[in-house]
Amino acid sequence: MKNQKEIILPPYPRGFHLITDQIASNIDLPETGVLHVFIQHTSAGLTINECADPTVRLDLETSFNHVIREDEPFYKHTYEGPDDMPAHIKSSLVGASIFVPISNWKLNLGSWQGIYLCEFRNNGGSRKLVLTIL
Repeated sequence: MKNQKEIILPPYPRGFHLITDQIASNIDLPETGVLHVFIQHTSAGLTINECADPTVRLDLETSFNHVIREDEPFYKHTYEGPDDMPAHIKSSLVGASIFVPISNWKLNLGSWQGIYLCEFRNNGGSRKLVLTIL
């Protein structure tokens, strides 16, 4: 069994996007273990949150934009656009990796949980994930 795989997600627009199925369909899960998912980018992140109601995704995006605003006069790192430095801050707050238990050859998420790609750039492009089974 190969215990690590890299996958490339297609470009997503700015926002919170459920990627649970894309992850699960790209790796063979053992009977038990832990899946570690790491994103190799500094302007996007990963989180686990409610997957049933799509308004959660909108509220997360709105709240992050309210707390971490673009065009703040104190930002020094601005040469990649007004969304760049806020994206780095948001990514640091959310984090670059998650752990999910594996039970009975499936991701053992709660009934209402899903894995999100948190895209913080307006045009972030493709995103690379490293999936590792422990």
